[in-house]
Amino acid sequence: MCSSVSVCVFVREFASVCERLAVCLSVCEPVCVCVPTMPLPVPEVPASRRLTLDCRFLLDHRVGRGVCGCCGALRPRYKRLVDNIFPEDPEDGLVKANMEKLTFYALSAPEKLDRIGAYLSERLSRDVARHRYGYVCIAMEALDQLLMACHCQSINLFVESFLKMVRKLLEADKPNLQILGTNSFVKFANIEEDTASYHRSYDFFVSRFSEMCHSSYEDPDIRTKIRMAGINGLQGVVRKTVNDDLQSNIWDPQHMDKIVPSLLFNLQSGEGTESRSPSPLQASEKEKESPAELTERCFRELLGRAAYGNIKNAVTPVLMHLDNHSLWEGKTFAVRCFKIIMYSIQSQHSHLVIQQLLGHLDANSKNSATVRAGIVEVLLEAAAIASSGSVGPTVLEVFNTLLRQLRLSVDYELTGSYDASGNIGIKIIKTHEERQLQEAVIRTIGSFANTLPTYQRSEVMLFIMGKIPVPGVHPALTNAGSGGCEGIRMIQIMLLKSLVQVTTGFQTTNMLTALPNSFLEPLLSFSLMEDPEVRLLVLTILLSVIDRHDNTPKFSSISIISDISVLKLKVDKCSRQDNLFMKKHAQQLYRHIYLACKEQSSGPQHFETLYTLLALISMELANEEVVVDLIRLALALQELAQTNEESLSVYNRCAVHALSAAYLNLICQLTTVPTFCQHIHEVIEMRQKEVPFLLPEDVFIENPKLPASLEKLEGDVLFQQSKITEVLGGSGYNTDRLATPYIPQFTDEDRLSKRKSIGETISLQVEVESRNSPEKEERTPAEEITFETLKNAIVDSVGMEEQERERRRQVVEKFQKAPFEEIAAHCGARATLLQSKLNQIFEITIRPPPSPSGTISSGYGQTQSRSVPVYEMKFPDLCVY
Repeated sequence: MCSSVSVCVFVREFASVCERLAVCLSVCEPVCVCVPTMPLPVPEVPASRRLTLDCRFLLDHRVGRGVCGCCGALRPRYKRLVDNIFPEDPEDGLVKANMEKLTFYALSAPEKLDRIGAYLSERLSRDVARHRYGYVCIAMEALDQLLMACHCQSINLFVESFLKMVRKLLEADKPNLQILGTNSFVKFANIEEDTASYHRSYDFFVSRFSEMCHSSYEDPDIRTKIRMAGINGLQGVVRKTVNDDLQSNIWDPQHMDKIVPSLLFNLQSGEGTESRSPSPLQASEKEKESPAELTERCFRELLGRAAYGNIKNAVTPVLMHLDNHSLWEGKTFAVRCFKIIMYSIQSQHSHLVIQQLLGHLDANSKNSATVRAGIVEVLLEAAAIASSGSVGPTVLEVFNTLLRQLRLSVDYELTGSYDASGNIGIKIIKTHEERQLQEAVIRTIGSFANTLPTYQRSEVMLFIMGKIPVPGVHPALTNAGSGGCEGIRMIQIMLLKSLVQVTTGFQTTNMLTALPNSFLEPLLSFSLMEDPEVRLLVLTILLSVIDRHDNTPKFSSISIISDISVLKLKVDKCSRQDNLFMKKHAQQLYRHIYLACKEQSSGPQHFETLYTLLALISMELANEEVVVDLIRLALALQELAQTNEESLSVYNRCAVHALSAAYLNLICQLTTVPTFCQHIHEVIEMRQKEVPFLLPEDVFIENPKLPASLEKLEGDVLFQQSKITEVLGGSGYNTDRLATPYIPQFTDEDRLSKRKSIGETISLQVEVESRNSPEKEERTPAEEITFETLKNAIVDSVGMEEQERERRRQVVEKFQKAPFEEIAAHCGARATLLQSKLNQIFEITIRPPPSPSGTISSGYGQTQSRSVPVYEMKFPDLCVY
């Protein structure tokens, strides 16, 4: 067979065909065209049929629309079907009947989908270049319908052509084409593909949609449409890639750094225009949605899809955006962003956001107070939204960070400046800004504490207590930081305020665990500080911990209440754990209440708080013994104001008298002993007539009318201990204890806690005294502990150890070498000594207890104890079950 075939064309109508074959035509003249022979697919095909196939193959692979007229039959069927969906006039729109044929063909022959897509892409590119936008819209509509209809393994190749066309539209300058391409991409994103794609990339779409979100087009309406299209596009990209493991990870920083700032930009831009959105009567639901609303919906969807390992990558761009645009200072937008974040992410991931915010707060430690306050406010809102797991596994680390920021703020306030971050240099601070920051940190500490269970809150209370500096006990703190003593005082106040926030709403069933020694003792030691603000904070903390039935607001002011039933107090029976707590710590509490009343700097708030504390102890922790002790304490306070050994002012003496009267009026109604109530009311009535300035209604007012001096009072205006003992003894109370005046026992702790100035250095003194006989006057002199005594103690302990080892060696040697008789005599002497000691102990313990009626005389003029039957003996409460 020849290497070429000569085709002679003489008819004018074939001129267009020859143009498609790239042959120079001359009308009405013969033209010879050399076409290379294609290999025959089937040898048995006749020559005429082979010529037709060769021409068809050539026409099929030529760029252009193809032949028309009588040669249309030479084109592939898929091209003919695609061409038929385009009308003569693009305004007529897609030819639906032909579109149905094309869809049926694509479903019947899915292997042709890639060629259909490539041909449609070719036509769309040509129409875009020629500005025939009507045909562009028709092509995209056809592509959308084919995508929605075809789900098969061959769709991946078709999608490549589709994405190529969408990219072409997004690269165009016309806003309408960008919006058209975005809408088609969103439709595609909503399709769930049956097969995975290994090579598809969406990096261009992330960049382009993010750019559209920042559009600055002149026409505001078109600009809004472009931005909304960009937001929709980003939402489509997220939907398409977030759950596809084969795609590039959309959570990578390179993508999140584009997506999140674009969303926040539109969220922020819509804050001022939200009020101008059209009413429902003016626009449909879809049309009236603003970019800010659409952005919020998209942002929530993005965060809702974030897994545990992706939270950091999603939140970090938010922090950077707020930093770069100085949005922390305004607080409103930052709080709004993190509210969206906290409500959108899964609840078990809340602590990750909290940890990032805390880390960001540390990173901005040298930034302005307004920036730090903004971050703290966001933390406050985030903690309120998050569930009980918001703090996460590192509970104490959260509070440690906040306390560190609190201390830094105090240092900045005292110094007045700090080294700013970057190369700014020294920055002068504003005191009121630092104060606002400190208050925000304290509120945030309380907000975090409210999310914790009781046992963790107790740990936080101990942790904060351990952070409070105590001059004298921690001498290094006296000169630490800036401001010296004033700095330590401010830190103490701030940490105590934090404790107030942590203990607010604290509920516990076991007071022993709520107020352990490690917490109660240092707390009470601060109640003896000279600073009135410190003392008031300590009393407030005690109220919060002790009050378990929300009775505190009912005692907000001191007054004489004739009938306490109007207060509707909630009183429960004292539990066994509460009894143990009071047996262990009651004397401490009484002593500190008594000493607090002796402070010259105590004001109305202090006395009101002390009254509330006495009332709460009476209702929460009182048994018969505690009631007796509280009455003794109230009478001791009256005696304190009466004798005035502490040289108290007239106001303080009247206030102590009023406090005692108000509390006795309360406790007499709680005990429900009529004669006791009668005596208290008689004294109160007498005071109202003769000395009204000894009652709370005349003392705790704005301008109290007090005498110039207060002489020693006598007669019926005082509460009589003997009378109270008599009336309560008839009701079964311990008269011996009631008749004994209350005298506080001063301890080393009280002397160490009492400081005339907060920065005074105090030497520790240890006093050895007999606890069992407090009335004993002979005491050993105090021993001062110095460096030399400590050094000698260490040296002596080493010598003692050597002597102990030598003594043991001698004992072992004696038992190894001494004769048996000597060893037996030595052991016998020790056994005799032990037996004599045991006999003394048994004699003391077996001796019958004294009779309640006293002793009786024997015939020889000696007194002996009368035995009492077992059933008449009075045993301590702890021995009776």
